[in-house]
Amino acid sequence: MPKAKITKSQPLAPSSAGTGQAANRTPVKINTGGTPVWYKAIMFGLMLIGLAWLVVNYLAGQHIPLMNELGPWNFAIGFGFFIVGLLMTMGWR
Repeated sequence: MPKAKITKSQPLAPSSAGTGQAANRTPVKINTGGTPVWYKAIMFGLMLIGLAWLVVNYLAGQHIPLMNELGPWNFAIGFGFFIVGLLMTMGWR
């Protein structure tokens, strides 16, 4: 098998048999910070509020005066909360 050429910038180590000096490959942990707990709480909270709004609308919407007044806007409100929560997942690390 042919041997690799050694440049002048890579001096040979005395203990190595012509392989060159080994590079330092120690992994370094990078602190990315992560997502704060309050961000995750708001994100999941918005998704749960949207889901709860839609479920309550289907089950008891006719008996709740505010929901009865809103009519079809209940779907926009419920899906709006849910979509905002889903959009927040893009910022989750």
